[in-house]
Amino acid sequence: MKSFLDCKVILWDFDGVIMDSMPIRSKGFSLVLKSFPEKQVKELMDFHDVNGGLSRYYKFRYFFETIRNETITEERVQELAQSFSVIMLESLINEDLLIQDSVSFIKRNWQNYNMHIVSGSDGKELRHICESLDLAKYFKSINGSPTHKNELVRALLEENDYDKNQVVLIGDSKNDFEASMVNGIRFIGYNNEDLKVLSNSYITQLSNEL
Repeated sequence: MKSFLDCKVILWDFDGVIMDSMPIRSKGFSLVLKSFPEKQVKELMDFHDVNGGLSRYYKFRYFFETIRNETITEERVQELAQSFSVIMLESLINEDLLIQDSVSFIKRNWQNYNMHIVSGSDGKELRHICESLDLAKYFKSINGSPTHKNELVRALLEENDYDKNQVVLIGDSKNDFEASMVNGIRFIGYNNEDLKVLSNSYITQLSNEL
């Protein structure tokens, strides 16, 4: 398996890599913010599409502080995030949304690598989804927001004393690429051909790799 020959650790993004959840997350933002002007919500959707790896907490702050140019309290951010989470848990515990190519690879290879999930999605929500879909057992850890992905990766590398030369992050967004670069680990793009501009390492189909 060319892309993974010298790797012992795989860090996985979740949305768009393990689960085709981005359309549902987009719908979630639209529902939570339905009382606001459509044009402003559309602007957030455009930002969300380009920055899939950023957390909902960041995106709600961005909506108010950058798009609406107004302050928002942390309490209000948490309220919006909780409303968003309720919608996600109602919609994402669905095996049909799993990306079979990556899930099959994980199931075949979880004993060959130390696998972790590092996601922009809410960590507590993500663990619940993975446990409900019987995926949690394949990963050494499952972590997400509100901690920023850059910090999640940094802490994971430090806590496990991993050799950075043996770690790769598989993601579908520029935020995943940035988290890799900031932490000095390899990045492999997946499920987003726009990443070919950023990275020389791109996999079209994981099932072809092993």
